Amino acid sequence: MILIAAASVATISMGLLYKFQRLLIYPSSMNNSREKTDKPSMYGIPFEENYLETKDGIKLHSYLMLQNPNSSNYTNKTIVILCPNAGNIGHSLPIVELFFKNFGYNVFIYSYRGYGFSTGEPSEMGLKIDADTAMNFLAQHDQISKSSIFLYGRSLGGAVAIYIASKNYFNVHGVILENTFINLRACIPHIFPLLSNVAFLCHDKWDSEKDILQINQEVSVLFLSATDDEIVPPQHMDRLYKVCNSTNKNIVRFKDSKHNETVTFPNYWDIIYEFITKSV
Repeated sequence: MILIAAASVATISMGLLYKFQRLLIYPSSMNNSREKTDKPSMYGIPFEENYLETKDGIKLHSYLMLQNPNSSNYTNKTIVILCPNAGNIGHSLPIVELFFKNFGYNVFIYSYRGYGFSTGEPSEMGLKIDADTAMNFLAQHDQISKSSIFLYGRSLGGAVAIYIASKNYFNVHGVILENTFINLRACIPHIFPLLSNVAFLCHDKWDSEKDILQINQEVSVLFLSATDDEIVPPQHMDRLYKVCNSTNKNIVRFKDSKHNETVTFPNYWDIIYEFITKSV
């Protein structure tokens, strides 16, 4: 009877884990991020606020920040920011400010479905639909469609960036990946050791190790890796770098850096600016 009860509890627990796993994978309500989203105007940045509608009826909250194309300093480059997990696009505005004000690039950013003010519930399939919707919007935009696009993805955003780049949109010239994974299942033992034996139940796989093989070899790729990453094993970034077919790829390892600390290192932004400048 004890064995039967234990087996029943285990079965129920696995069932609940399977059903509600996306609450663990996509913690979209953390930091009050579904209630409040900062605007670029708080940073003195002019912007367009749009709600992009996906083919399955989801509305994606987005900001588009455009440089003056008639300016003598216009770079004709656009950064598409793919956000890390948790939070919303308002939390990435300090990074937006650097790209827009310091580097002079156009910037586009959106909240995934179920994050921030975007409707719906997150899932791998859903986030991929969101990504296609965002890129189709940019492809039809008069100014952005004529610019060179760089994808900037951190953590989960790196998986989204790899997916987008694997579709080989004509004006994607570069990809910047920070602390992202080969696939989601391989991260579970690192993040949730107690769930190691049931990682196979994760139905949102995000197989970036496979998708990165589809990226055109002419697209430049920069890998930014934290050597002490407590969420994504650094070996994942090493593996992605190794299998990437780009003829212009580079990996920079930030010694003693944690998952969310890489962006704070002194030479981080110099590395990114040099990469973008030399890529196009």
